[in-house]
Amino acid sequence: MPLIGYARVSTEDQTPLPQSQALKSAGCAEIHEEQASGGNRARPVLARVLERISKGDTLVVVRIDRLARSLSHLLEVIERLEARGAFFRSLMDPIDTSSPQGKFTLQVLGAAAEFERALIRERTKAGLASAKTKGRVGGNPGLRARDPAALRKVRLARQDGYMERLNETAQDWVPHVRRLRPNLAWEDVVRIVNGPLPRERQWTQSRLLRAVSAYVRDGFLPESVLARADRRETDDRLPAIVAAIKGADPDITLQAICSRLEAMRERTPRGRTSWQPSSVKMLLERAERLGLLE
Repeated sequence: MPLIGYARVSTEDQTPLPQSQALKSAGCAEIHEEQASGGNRARPVLARVLERISKGDTLVVVRIDRLARSLSHLLEVIERLEARGAFFRSLMDPIDTSSPQGKFTLQVLGAAAEFERALIRERTKAGLASAKTKGRVGGNPGLRARDPAALRKVRLARQDGYMERLNETAQDWVPHVRRLRPNLAWEDVVRIVNGPLPRERQWTQSRLLRAVSAYVRDGFLPESVLARADRRETDDRLPAIVAAIKGADPDITLQAICSRLEAMRERTPRGRTSWQPSSVKMLLERAERLGLLE
């Protein structure tokens, strides 16, 4: 079972060497190092690892906090690994999702997170009810008075909250946008982004455009991703889409690409809804001739 190590440090003054050595001793033949804040979910190295990890692989870290600083982020990453048939292991914590004990620990953590959210909701409701019985009016006095400074503060807070929510999902869409735009039209990019995602986490084109615009505004993505898409011949569109799927996961099988295309409701060159590996192979060969494959 291939072991893939991930080591992270927060600042340039720190070194990932001790983590890398521990991961190597644990049997990791492939180790990825990253310098980034643990609170930042949009980590390019981690995003690439999660994109390329294959069925049967195990992502290994020295400690849980090297991967995630919050329980919700940890569970989100593990959910993505499970969706790809991969596992997670922490060397210094009792979590190994390839074992029954590790899965049980994970279930306990998930239940604890849900219990914590329920407590917060109940405390909030109780606080609001208590304030109402005392005749206190909820809300910000500055907002009720339409004070410009208060309104500006709320706008900035909403913007910060929006960016924080985007950061939690950035690994789902930023790598695709960076790699595919402006070579592919937005409607095709959206379908490729949504391909591996569960229905409740899928994007609409308008939401994705708003997210990309926010990242461009803050310098996280280049302005070129918002440029007008290159015009493609009709015959080149399918090779470009298949090449994009292959580029996101070089080890993906022909059958898996078939499943992805069917999930995207993409029709075959002959207009059929069911894809065959031979058709995908033909399109990949055409994409290579067109220079669409890296």
